[in-house]
Amino acid sequence: MIEDKSPQRTPIENLGEFGLIDFITKNFEIKQDSTITGIGDDAAVLNHTKSTLVTTDMLVEGVHFDLSYVPLKHLGYKAIVVNLSDVYAMNARATQVTVSIAISNRFPVEAVNELYEGIHMACNTYGVDLIGGDTTASRSGLVISVTAIGEQDAGKIVRRKGAREGDLLVVSGDIGAAYMGLQILEREKAVFKANPQSQPDIEAYSYLLERQLKPEARKDICKLLEELEVHPTSMIDLSDGLSSEMIHLCKHSEVGMTLYEDKIPLDPTVITACEEFNLDSTTIALSGGEDYELLFTIKQEDFSKIKANPSLSVIGHVVDASYGINLVTRGGEQIPIKAMGWNSFQE
Repeated sequence: MIEDKSPQRTPIENLGEFGLIDFITKNFEIKQDSTITGIGDDAAVLNHTKSTLVTTDMLVEGVHFDLSYVPLKHLGYKAIVVNLSDVYAMNARATQVTVSIAISNRFPVEAVNELYEGIHMACNTYGVDLIGGDTTASRSGLVISVTAIGEQDAGKIVRRKGAREGDLLVVSGDIGAAYMGLQILEREKAVFKANPQSQPDIEAYSYLLERQLKPEARKDICKLLEELEVHPTSMIDLSDGLSSEMIHLCKHSEVGMTLYEDKIPLDPTVITACEEFNLDSTTIALSGGEDYELLFTIKQEDFSKIKANPSLSVIGHVVDASYGINLVTRGGEQIPIKAMGWNSFQE
């Protein structure tokens, strides 16, 4: 007899909604003292002793991700991380998440389990509790909605509003890599469509692909700033591109900004990939998105505290609103910055 080695496919209807919920959440444990009741009751019960922050994000198949090259485990991990990033962008501590999915019957139980393995990994990595959510049928693709909850002392919360003229503009890490990772994946998908027998050689792009498929939220930057005794005057995470996020800070703070092209932190692999794709690396940094680094402003007197830190780069400064938002090029030319970031409502 020939052994059947094809992957097991258990139809979701075999378990039913409640059976599926029990199956995918059986390994989640409560870690936060503020979680009184998690999964299993009509509602979760929380007891935060500080101000509570709540943020929600949705990922839609065909709009935010392509399952032809995004592994479900990576997708589950990323779905949590992008929401936690919003909590850290307000200088808060993430504590709980809820996850709701709408899924079609083309996904077997094993695929849903793979998605939740990534969710479980992210919850463990960042020390947050999964406390609830919902599952329902979808007549089209996969939809994931995550709500992240956090806490912080009211006086330590950092908003988009608060930047003042003279403040320094700072970014964590490097930017542009996630967008270039997406370009690599899209190119290899096109190659595969043309020749399904082709084997992609993507080892040289591992950093770019990791930044796209498995981003990390900068929880460490919040801790670092606290240790350095630096309290940002405004902050936002880089989800839609540097230009868009700068405009958000300026709008809410009612200021202008000057960004210096030669100060933008770019990984060498981003520059190499941009040359390969005949793209301008500065344009990619401004409009790429999905870096999930933190962009924030600090008072000038705090410069000495961060200037030697390899995780932080001063890339510009805050000016009066009348000056607008401008990029100073390497040649000294001043160019107005417009929102060029990703927009899900555009084709």
